[in-house]
Amino acid sequence: MKSPSALTDPMPVPRLHAQTVGNVGLYYVCYRLSRFGWNVMPTSRNARGIDVLAYSQNAKIKVAIQVKALTKRDPVPLGTHLEGLFGDFLVICRMVQTDSPECFVLTAAEACARAHEGISPKDGKKSYWLEPKDYEDAAFRDAWLRMGSGL
Repeated sequence: MKSPSALTDPMPVPRLHAQTVGNVGLYYVCYRLSRFGWNVMPTSRNARGIDVLAYSQNAKIKVAIQVKALTKRDPVPLGTHLEGLFGDFLVICRMVQTDSPECFVLTAAEACARAHEGISPKDGKKSYWLEPKDYEDAAFRDAWLRMGSGL
């Protein structure tokens, strides 16, 4: 039989594969939106486009969301074209391996306006990203009601 402390000691957290990190962030965002009354549907994983479609209880309001999940305080990759930001909102969900992930809710336009552009020294391709200082604004932190209420 296990000792009582063995039942309460935290399990070591393994390093997660990138796809698993994405799944944790996706489902955490769905959980949080559901608590605000939204009906949420994750879309097909690894497909271009939005990650979550949320609609209000009366189905009159629909919101398309992209989710970017991180395990720590890192820049958020946005891809090689800002036109790749689909949807109404971008939700950055970081610290996903903790019991209390942090989320930042930005409109797609806000994310584009704050994006940095650079050229990869490895392949010479243009890429865009958001630095933590660009999305950590208090106005974005846990700002779920920016999307409205699903009730």
